[in-house]
Amino acid sequence: MQPLVITDDQIYLFIGQYLWPMIRLGAFFLAVPIIGARTVPVRIRLILMVVTTIIIVPVLPPSPMIPLLSMQAVIVIFQEILIGLALGFCMQIVMHLYVLAGQFIAMKMGLGFAAMNDPASGVSVAILSQFYTLLTTLLFLSVNGHLVMIDIFIKTFTSMPVGTGGLGVDSFFMLANMGSWMFAGALVISLPLFTALMIVNMSFGVMGRSAPQMNVFTVGFPATLIFGLALMWISLANFLPLFYQLMDEGMGMFLRLAEAQ
Repeated sequence: MQPLVITDDQIYLFIGQYLWPMIRLGAFFLAVPIIGARTVPVRIRLILMVVTTIIIVPVLPPSPMIPLLSMQAVIVIFQEILIGLALGFCMQIVMHLYVLAGQFIAMKMGLGFAAMNDPASGVSVAILSQFYTLLTTLLFLSVNGHLVMIDIFIKTFTSMPVGTGGLGVDSFFMLANMGSWMFAGALVISLPLFTALMIVNMSFGVMGRSAPQMNVFTVGFPATLIFGLALMWISLANFLPLFYQLMDEGMGMFLRLAEAQ
């Protein structure tokens, strides 16, 4: 009976089959919304990373044989981290569109000073931004957006196999262009409220000219706040179709980035 012989190439191939996808997935989970939030403990993220890697490895293409203690392995690690962070940042842009819309609306209503610390990102954001963030997060999870996101991420191992260079210059230009798309989408959400509040402010301006003894600032500020909250509540009736449209555009750009050659 011949003894079992295990070569170095077989060891590198077995470890690499799990190591390289785990590195890309770990960087993705670090930057992606919801899973990468500060409210999610690091231990939970590590468990999700390991479990997800074990689940997706059987459906992935074979990994190349790369010596672990070599300069090539270091380059591949940086490439995988860059791919994961870029994909996660793409989804951050999609979700932060609503944070920006909340900031626009809050400043127009006079609620720009009403800010609180966002536990997910660790920065101070307006109250309305926090409201829109919670609303869109619940909607995103309710339509299984997190599963679609992971499914698109798995396709990157076919379009950008391990050790083939990763993202190109066009991918980074696409990420930069998504910044303008984020501002445009935030304006689409906030423009109806902008127009209505502008009419309210113009009305108080006319009242101030017709009755100079009335303190416009004392009366106008609470009235603008009340009208703004009421208009925001009314605008929620059309929020769901707009959410589907913007999320479809954002996931489409995320898919194009994942399939970039």
